[in-house]
Amino acid sequence: MTLYTSDDLLMQPEGISKSHFSNYQAFLEKLADKRDRFPCIPAVQGASLKHFRFGFLPRPTDGKTVEAMADLLAQYSHSYKAFGRYTSLILFFEYDEERSVADHEYLFWQLLTTLHDSDSFDWPAEIPVHPSDPLWEFCFHGERYFIYTATPAHKRRRSRSFPCFLLAFTPRWAFERFMSQSYALSIKEKIRQRLTAYDDLPPHPDLNTYGQGDNFEAKQYFLREDQTSSQSCPFHPKQR
Repeated sequence: MTLYTSDDLLMQPEGISKSHFSNYQAFLEKLADKRDRFPCIPAVQGASLKHFRFGFLPRPTDGKTVEAMADLLAQYSHSYKAFGRYTSLILFFEYDEERSVADHEYLFWQLLTTLHDSDSFDWPAEIPVHPSDPLWEFCFHGERYFIYTATPAHKRRRSRSFPCFLLAFTPRWAFERFMSQSYALSIKEKIRQRLTAYDDLPPHPDLNTYGQGDNFEAKQYFLREDQTSSQSCPFHPKQR
């Protein structure tokens, strides 16, 4: 599988379908909109500075999808520190059928668990294996990631709405670099303000800061269209 830069995608490369390329363009337009500003300022910076890497995958239910997804994330995990401090891996999936938000949530956790099962690296010893621990976060190839999910089924929560199923993997390293800056707290407040203006409902109560005792990263990976969240995480770690 090929990991693409923004420069690679200036001209539609062979092998990328029209629907994939259309979704890539829609993604850039969403983050570059100056009138309807996307809430996550570091993400806007990452797109503008070309720190992102992009991957294009089959339908979420395709039997080869997880293998391809693992290949792209493994490539990214080996090199992301060279891509810039606002880097993320953006994965676009081919559209296959209309689904509800609940169906997308189930599909997301199914994909993530299967991806975890395919990982040949040991889970980092310093990271708890169970999502009920406030210090838990998803790990792959020994690297720690926050995962953002967007779907076509999301309507009112516009910050999580996109024409295709989309996942963004952001290394914890990038968050740590961001939080080390003197302006980080003021930017976080601006993000909250922009999120309130952008979505058609209040910010989800599960949005919180990693490391706090009442924070659970898994609940932030997939936000529902309302203010509810799952009482138990569907992610099941491998036995060490």
